[in-house]
Amino acid sequence: MLLFKKKFLPAIRSGEKTQTIRLWSVCRMKAGQRSYIPGAGYIRVVSVDAVELPALSDEDARPDGFPTADALRQELTMLYAGALAAGHRAYRVRFELLSSEEQAAAIAARQAAKAAAKASGTATNYRPGPESTEPHETKRDSCSPTKGSRPKLSGTRTRSVRATD
Repeated sequence: MLLFKKKFLPAIRSGEKTQTIRLWSVCRMKAGQRSYIPGAGYIRVVSVDAVELPALSDEDARPDGFPTADALRQELTMLYAGALAAGHRAYRVRFELLSSEEQAAAIAARQAAKAAAKASGTATNYRPGPESTEPHETKRDSCSPTKGSRPKLSGTRTRSVRATD
């Protein structure tokens, strides 16, 4: 799941915003992955690239919904002050919103997977590949953090991806 500030949702729904810059200690997404944006719907990750913030150009900032690279860097500095201080890497995630038909199919598949898991008493995550429509157990790769890889501080709530841009 990718979380965004409400001000960006109309641009995502209209197809104007097609990328986001995220600061992570490790890469958390990969090309071809399907994800969900609350308020916008399901997306397909087109590419994920490590980027250097000082090297971003105005051309890089426009698909992210910013008129200039300086405006993008200013927003990132405000949102990710702690991550920047901790030395996290910047990743450009390019995505496309799924069509209405693909949205409906994704929702139906997710509901079917949840119903099947509930009926069988097993916990599965529905993450099909490009050709698959079957639920399967979650697999981790070198770009995905393993469960428990980040320490949880007592009394705090953590999320896998921060609410940013």
